[in-house]
Amino acid sequence: MFAYIVRRVLATIPVMAIVALFVFSLLYIAPGDPAAVIAGDQATPEDVERIRASLGLDRPFLIRFGEWVWRILQGDLGVSIFTNLPVSTMIQQRIEPTLSLMIITLILAVSIAIPMGVIAAWKQGTMVDRTVMGFAVLGFSVPVFVVGYVLAYIFALELDWVPVQGYTPIKQGFFPWFQNLILPAVALGTVYIALIARITRATMLEVLQQDYIRTARAKGAGQRSILFLHALKNAAVPIVTVIGIGIALLIGGAVVTESVFAIPGLGRLTVDAILRRDYPVIQGVVLLFSFVYVLVNLLIDLLYTILDPRIRY
Repeated sequence: MFAYIVRRVLATIPVMAIVALFVFSLLYIAPGDPAAVIAGDQATPEDVERIRASLGLDRPFLIRFGEWVWRILQGDLGVSIFTNLPVSTMIQQRIEPTLSLMIITLILAVSIAIPMGVIAAWKQGTMVDRTVMGFAVLGFSVPVFVVGYVLAYIFALELDWVPVQGYTPIKQGFFPWFQNLILPAVALGTVYIALIARITRATMLEVLQQDYIRTARAKGAGQRSILFLHALKNAAVPIVTVIGIGIALLIGGAVVTESVFAIPGLGRLTVDAILRRDYPVIQGVVLLFSFVYVLVNLLIDLLYTILDPRIRY
């Protein structure tokens, strides 16, 4: 098992190298001259040249990439063009809202979607099954921002149960913190719940047809024991896989959700940086999101060996 873990960890190194190369190339593959775009229409040629020099665009690509990677390894993500603050400082200031939103969404989605998928598989062909599948189709069809606006209108404006927008740090109290995040978490988690529920149902249907399930029924095992102890345990690998893949949905959806609910997180920081062409900030945030996604998938791979000891690559 130790050798498998070492191989999986080493396999992430070339992945992160490719990701870093792509992130750094954002400055070059963007349409137009980045320096001219940042300088604006009223800038003089001297201003454009000064910005180009500050971005290092007047030097060879490979040399700049090597220097950038070396600074990244030292924890230096660069300096924002517009605020003159270190990108790492800006990320630290915005990471709590995004991390809080993603954790609540993940807990909410997993705790709702897995029981939904299990029950739908158990009640295959019934109204319960059709209702769950109808929700899954609807969850995939409706954009996150539409769900967010509908929830905000109903629960914030009409019923006045929760705040419409904003974020309260958790140090100011758990309840205010949770109140500000519950609607964004539900909006962001809708598509995630639909994805996990569908995969759980499909996997459970396959497992419930296996011989050992029929044997457990013949021995008089209870339905709850069969569903959650025998079947769900053996269906865990595909479910855990889709949970890990769905992290990408959370990362992408966080950008939209934070904009809808005015949450000052990394999503809003990314949108603002894109609108201002603040390339160091864009590179830093995208690199962070990519690293988190690669790390989550690494943890999922390692979790396979616990869920199914037969897995040894």
